Amino acid sequence: MPASPPSDRSRSRRGRKHARVTGLGVLGELLVTGGVLVLLFLVWQLWVNDAVLRASQDRAASQLSESWRASLPVQEQSSAELMDPVVLPQPGDGKVFGILRVPRFGGDYAAKLAGGVSASRTLNPLGLGHYPDTQMPGELGNFAIAGHRNTHGKPLNLIGELHVGDAIVVEIREGWYTYRFRTLEYVAPSGVGVLNPVPQVDAVEASDSIITLTSCNPAFSTAERIIAYGAFESWTPRSAGTPASLTQEN
Repeated sequence: MPASPPSDRSRSRRGRKHARVTGLGVLGELLVTGGVLVLLFLVWQLWVNDAVLRASQDRAASQLSESWRASLPVQEQSSAELMDPVVLPQPGDGKVFGILRVPRFGGDYAAKLAGGVSASRTLNPLGLGHYPDTQMPGELGNFAIAGHRNTHGKPLNLIGELHVGDAIVVEIREGWYTYRFRTLEYVAPSGVGVLNPVPQVDAVEASDSIITLTSCNPAFSTAERIIAYGAFESWTPRSAGTPASLTQEN
């Protein structure tokens, strides 16, 4: 005896079940697609875009360096002028006054330095800023810099890879200050003692010139700060040519 055809009610139930499965499948595909798009955006934002921006910032800083070289005629200087570093006045907020060069970060690495550490005027457009209450390069005390470790060109992305003795060079229109990396320290975001003329020591007059680089730690987090200290080694006026710290391997 042949099977009786399915009733309209059973066909309706199967149709509704099929529709529910299809709807869930579409939703799952949309979620997967959305997740892939978010992942691709993060890859672009945190790596590809940063690499493009870093290269652009390197070129811009190198062009500034070339303009400084062209603006100053070569002239003889006395031995005193060769030894005494230029000490610039405190720059205005967002005003570019120097270029940071760190051979450990790459041969083409060059990052503009500006006054202040505000996000809108300095750190986001340029990546590096000078703490206005700290000393200037070459001056006795603490020349302190803040910089992004990720995004906005991530100029201090490799701060944790510095080796003792690595050159940290600050270039200005008149020449170059060479510092040598000494040590790393990790502090809480509230650890402002690293900005003292003598870091982490209160009310002590500085007798040395140091550089302090500050950034977030760990990468992709603001839980704490990573601090890199360097000691002043030498001043090289532009008339003397590029310092050995930038032309020789560390």
